Amino acid sequence: MRAHNPKDSGADQGQLAPTARGRKYMSGFGNGFETEALPGALPIGRNSPQRCPYGLYAEQLSGSPFTAPRSTNKRAWLYRIRPTVANWGNFDKADIGLWRTGPAHATDVPIAPMRWSPIPIPTHSLTFIEGMCTMTTAGDADSRAGMGAHLYFATRSMEDEYFYNADGEMLLVPQEGRLRLCTEFGLIEVEPGEIAVIPRGVKIRVELVAGPARGYMCENYGSAFALPERGPIGANCLANQRDFLAPVAMYEDRDTPSSLFVKWGGKLWATTIDHSPLDVVAWHGNYVPYKYDLRRFSPVGPILFDHADPSIYTVLTSMSDTAGTANVDFVIFPERWLVTEDTFRPPWYHMNVMSEFMGLIYGQYDAKAHGFLPGGASLHNCMLPHGPDNESFERASNVELKPSKLEGTMAFMFESCLPQRVTEYAVKVEQLQKSYRVYGKMLKSRFDPNRP
Repeated sequence: MRAHNPKDSGADQGQLAPTARGRKYMSGFGNGFETEALPGALPIGRNSPQRCPYGLYAEQLSGSPFTAPRSTNKRAWLYRIRPTVANWGNFDKADIGLWRTGPAHATDVPIAPMRWSPIPIPTHSLTFIEGMCTMTTAGDADSRAGMGAHLYFATRSMEDEYFYNADGEMLLVPQEGRLRLCTEFGLIEVEPGEIAVIPRGVKIRVELVAGPARGYMCENYGSAFALPERGPIGANCLANQRDFLAPVAMYEDRDTPSSLFVKWGGKLWATTIDHSPLDVVAWHGNYVPYKYDLRRFSPVGPILFDHADPSIYTVLTSMSDTAGTANVDFVIFPERWLVTEDTFRPPWYHMNVMSEFMGLIYGQYDAKAHGFLPGGASLHNCMLPHGPDNESFERASNVELKPSKLEGTMAFMFESCLPQRVTEYAVKVEQLQKSYRVYGKMLKSRFDPNRP
């Protein structure tokens, strides 16, 4: 195997940004990047020359229709040792385990808030793909609308095993353990507190960096994730383009029997190939995998009274065909100052047309005093009531309202305009907190007509 660092080239490449571990990335969200692992490997001034440098093949990966508007047109040109079609053998159906794709069959579960304690990482051998467990699905992957919310567990690295997802874009949210994502475009490492997005169709091999791993994954069937508009907030704060990092070209030239898995139509397919498909020597374009450090999110909020809508904490959004309505929003609840006066500061009691799948990466969520733990999850579905538990209500109603800072916490939400259907796995797993569906009964009447 030959792994090469890039040589800078081109005005649109973007800034090379070092990470804490010394690996280099290119910064910027949605940029037209270009990078090469061998000098002169990237054709200049054209995409498909008659003969590519170094005897490479030119291959385009399109993430949008050819005629999509320039602002939403996504594609990358890859210059690789073999084209993808050279990998194409006889695919057989493979065991997809507990990974489910919408539309999911309805399960016999009462309509109610749902919450799960952290599910322990299994002790037996599981790759990232084998350890994918679906909790909910919304919409229909075939019609390119909706999402799936999954937990992933991995106890071993993928070895001579490669995968790509044709059904959806994958947003990975590590909660325990670091992942090394070996992609066609280069290497990405992510740890708890960071996220990574792998576009539909991008080949990967997932390796463990320091022991077993657990986390969350949003499989986005709809339009690609984009940065939300800031509206009257203006030009700054929330997630800034410069903090998103794309990998630099790094290729494998390795001939060895390997497995290629493809998720297509809700099923997993497998074939045997004789080489690594991560053989891209140079590439350019804006359809790329990327990572983002959630701790660089710059939150905004109310500074006098009332609690703002959680939409102000949106990191990435996948829009639906209805203006102002998200197919999926990825929202976080990070460290932040609370300064409002005469205000109930946690999220209010609510019934919402959107469905909300939540997870906790670390720390404590301010609307739940007990039971919502790092690695756990909750589901508050479309038009089902939810809000702070009794202890959180009492504390927030009686605390002295002085400036205070929520520290050491990072929760998130996959929010969709579509109802989320719960899988059989999620209903039957022993970590389902059956008492959570009636936690609101602890909230008693405090009405006194004689005391305003």
